[in-house]
Amino acid sequence: MSHDHEHHHHGGHDHHHADAAGVEGTWVDPEADDPLSVSRRAFLATATVVAGAAAGLGGTVAGVGQGVAAATDRKGRTSNAWSGRPYFLAGDHHIHTQFSPDAQYEIETQVSKAQEYGLDWVVITDHGSVAHQKFSIDQVTPRIEATRKAHPDMLVYQGLEWNIPGAEHATVFMPPGRSTVDILKAFEGGYDGSVLTAQGRTTANNPAGAEPFAIDGLRYLEQQVRNRRTEIALMFANHPSRQGIDSPHEIRNWRETAPGVAVGMEGAPGHQAAGIPAPAGPGGGRGYYDRSAGANSFAAYPPESYRTFGGFDWMTATVGGLWDSLLAEGLPFWVTATSDSHQVYRDTFTPGTQDYATTGSRGAPIDTGAPITSYGDFWPGQYSSTLVASNARKYVDLMKSLQAGKVIAVHGRLIEGLDLRVRSPRQGDARGVTLGGTTWVRRGGDVDVSITVELAAGPNANGDVPKLAKVDLISGPVTGRVKDKDTFRAPETRVVETFEVRKGRKTATFNHTFRNVQDSFYLRLRGSDGKQLDSAGNPPMDKVGDANPWDDLWFYANPVFVDVV
Repeated sequence: MSHDHEHHHHGGHDHHHADAAGVEGTWVDPEADDPLSVSRRAFLATATVVAGAAAGLGGTVAGVGQGVAAATDRKGRTSNAWSGRPYFLAGDHHIHTQFSPDAQYEIETQVSKAQEYGLDWVVITDHGSVAHQKFSIDQVTPRIEATRKAHPDMLVYQGLEWNIPGAEHATVFMPPGRSTVDILKAFEGGYDGSVLTAQGRTTANNPAGAEPFAIDGLRYLEQQVRNRRTEIALMFANHPSRQGIDSPHEIRNWRETAPGVAVGMEGAPGHQAAGIPAPAGPGGGRGYYDRSAGANSFAAYPPESYRTFGGFDWMTATVGGLWDSLLAEGLPFWVTATSDSHQVYRDTFTPGTQDYATTGSRGAPIDTGAPITSYGDFWPGQYSSTLVASNARKYVDLMKSLQAGKVIAVHGRLIEGLDLRVRSPRQGDARGVTLGGTTWVRRGGDVDVSITVELAAGPNANGDVPKLAKVDLISGPVTGRVKDKDTFRAPETRVVETFEVRKGRKTATFNHTFRNVQDSFYLRLRGSDGKQLDSAGNPPMDKVGDANPWDDLWFYANPVFVDVV
């Protein structure tokens, strides 16, 4: 392992103490530039390979696709330029309330708990359904407006957990605006899988026949942005491996159809308490990933894809897996971590008794006075956080940073944030870029990677001060668009270097140089508390019924792309 060296300048802010000034209300600027214009810029299409002693990677590229964070062209254009000292806002884009048929809490309760556990932003995402579209949205809207007034230093988004036609679920949300609720209603009524099935337009036993509705739904959201009814709309695929029904070609099609909307997936699902052993806990699979292939599952997925690894989805946790196969195409696609909070482990409340189907609400939850250990969730921010390096604490700014991939997925407050800088000071982009960005180097030049990690500044919700043990630098060649859209492997991606973290410091700093770079590549970071590692230093498969999440903490940072010019 390589050791970090002494570092005297803190590279980030504690996201738990960000300034609350300047919270944005509604978007009313119809003259703003269309953000999708950026995402239509084409990636550099050139034959590319990463070479050199530090990289040792190979491959070829042809016609790399377009992305949210515009890739460089031969003039050396960059995205997400490094500015130092990132300002992280912690949040959660997947939260349920009494307006879901399988959840129970008041919106105010979820937002209050999120603030208690250090979050700065949340998205309320109750399940799409006939009852939700007909009854719930109109009840949710005034409650969200009330929580915004009661918590002026929180960003509270109104969203939806979309039943993707032919696939799993996804978060869909927009910033507050005069058309937001109308767009959500129309989108759910026209494109939610549950609603379509109830209308007889799709059937559960023909998922392939439903896939075009998902594409149409994403096109609808993209059109709302083009027409300036909303400044931005985002979609993140939720728990993508849980049932094996998010096939690789569907994920690629979503992203290609609406690259400014379909920007990522949950790298780590919610329900992280579900693996706590019985009788102290639910005794299930971490994330409720305890299933196997079904009739509608993608047949080529291996049995292990239905399990989590260190609490993270198989697509994200596998070096050279599905996430890497997207990145190897040069496709920006980002990962997050959420609570998916429905019913919280050891909470004393049970659902209300109101009939959801006819009212769109379960009513107020009922306090039993006794902790319930069969619940598998945490409160928003209690365990999982999505850290976003936002330019300001404003609704649109934060969403644009999510769209641009300036994001880290963190469990158990393992880190507070990190400052990543990737640059070629002598043969390319001297300033460099950060998370989610694209930079450039002249063929044969060197690329320097500088990493400063902000270590945990205090105890997490379990009362522990987590200790980061190691950071992995992972890299692979950008080999171009695949012929088979159901590809889910990137065999040339590997761990380039592992850095050991010395104890007793507030920050840890590491450096790596890719030398004699011949062609394009990407890099990404992950880190661990080191308590659960296999012989190769990867997260082992979580055991169903025996996976205490507090004893296995990881973070995953989103990638940087390096193009050769």
